Amino acid sequence: MAELTDLMLTIFRRNLKVFITFTDEEWELFTSHLYLRKLKKHKTFVKGGAVCQEVGYIYSGSFRFFFLKNGVEISNYFCFAGELVSSYRSFLKQEPSITHVEALEDAEVICFSHATLQQLSTDPRIAYKMERFGRLVAEYLICCYEERVVAFVTQTPEERYRHLLEQQPDLLQRIPQHYVANYLGITPVSLSRIRKRIVASGKAKAIAA
Repeated sequence: MAELTDLMLTIFRRNLKVFITFTDEEWELFTSHLYLRKLKKHKTFVKGGAVCQEVGYIYSGSFRFFFLKNGVEISNYFCFAGELVSSYRSFLKQEPSITHVEALEDAEVICFSHATLQQLSTDPRIAYKMERFGRLVAEYLICCYEERVVAFVTQTPEERYRHLLEQQPDLLQRIPQHYVANYLGITPVSLSRIRKRIVASGKAKAIAA
């Protein structure tokens, strides 16, 4: 198994501060249970129908969440470097995941397991922090899901696409167009029209300026 570097752990610790701040002793306990997974493009992080045993921090790469309906893949979420990745309902309840999570490009993920969360949640040296951390991660992922649902109700596909581009300017270089269209709930042809309108609008603004 690949080894975690000091730089990886430093970046991970810094990013975890949005959830929790560990003391040096707590951090040492936690990091003794962390491990690095390297996934090649199209490899599965979580397989639908299996129980998710991990939560990962994406150090590099990106992931697509999708489910199958009548044998057709339907993308419903993307995760990028600096974000957490998991089928968290499956992870918490230890029930089969309905979602597949697949690497869209070569990726490195810093992981901890369900067994680790359970073990550390009973260790008096770190139990409080781990219980709080687990709850805050759940809240974070619930908010991500709610934002996705609200966007579908309140925004047009073009508005959702513009928002994606704001978050990930190099999106089209990293994610195939048909995945993006599927995520937006439109056809690749419709996405192509949206892209042309955005390009035309950008050119018009440049001329006006």
